[in-house]
Amino acid sequence: MRRYELTVIFPLEEDQHKAGREQVLLDLAAQGAQIEKTDEVGDKDLAYEIKKRRRGKYVLFTLILDPVKVAVLDRIFKLNVHILKYLFVKIEE
Repeated sequence: MRRYELTVIFPLEEDQHKAGREQVLLDLAAQGAQIEKTDEVGDKDLAYEIKKRRRGKYVLFTLILDPVKVAVLDRIFKLNVHILKYLFVKIEE
């Protein structure tokens, strides 16, 4: 098991943000991730347009996860229409 930071960018619309965040939490739980911390970073401008949007709502998750499950979650998150972008970063200890 390794520690990861997962940054997810959701649309600004409250209903899409809430639905996307709930789905991410369900997907993480289904893959056995232990969420240590969740940080709502807030609304920010995007560096470039994603799905015709210039702003997004950032959420940062710190979690413990099996490295094999990262690839599984990668495939799942690509299909989630409520996620604009996401990034897994391994935390070196």
